[in-house]
Amino acid sequence: MKVFRFVLMLAVIGYAGWLAWPFLSPFLEGAPIDLAIERARAMVEAGGGLPQAALWIGAVLLYVVAAFLLGAGNPRAAAAYFLGFIADAVLRLAIDRSNGSQNASIAADSSMAGGEMARRSAEVVAPGGLPVDPTWLILVVLLAVGVLVVILSRRRVRRRGQGQLAA
Repeated sequence: MKVFRFVLMLAVIGYAGWLAWPFLSPFLEGAPIDLAIERARAMVEAGGGLPQAALWIGAVLLYVVAAFLLGAGNPRAAAAYFLGFIADAVLRLAIDRSNGSQNASIAADSSMAGGEMARRSAEVVAPGGLPVDPTWLILVVLLAVGVLVVILSRRRVRRRGQGQLAA
């Protein structure tokens, strides 16, 4: 069970990294720090401003916190994960609604920060040729991962026989 919890922790950290990549990439490309900050600021402004950026960064941070809590076996991992999930879902659905089309995730403008996330999500699902909107499919998968986080972060209470000392 600990190995599965570790694998799930790595998956959550990987998703958080994938989600944060558009903001982190200017800093990791080797550009001077002032230019990287300017590019990250431009992405925040193009992606709908501070509210969407706050949701995006908040979701990433909550996913990372949930992953570390899950790795430690802390039952609070589920709460942190679902708070991150809520922020991620609100952001995805806001992007989906703002574009106005039924399959808005695929048609999103890639220059916008939110559109970048939607475009990358659509690219992940596109090879399967699924007739389902990628936004809803990804939210269902994230919800299933959240259920696994709840299951794996629960503390196991071991019953001790009478006279047995706690170790």
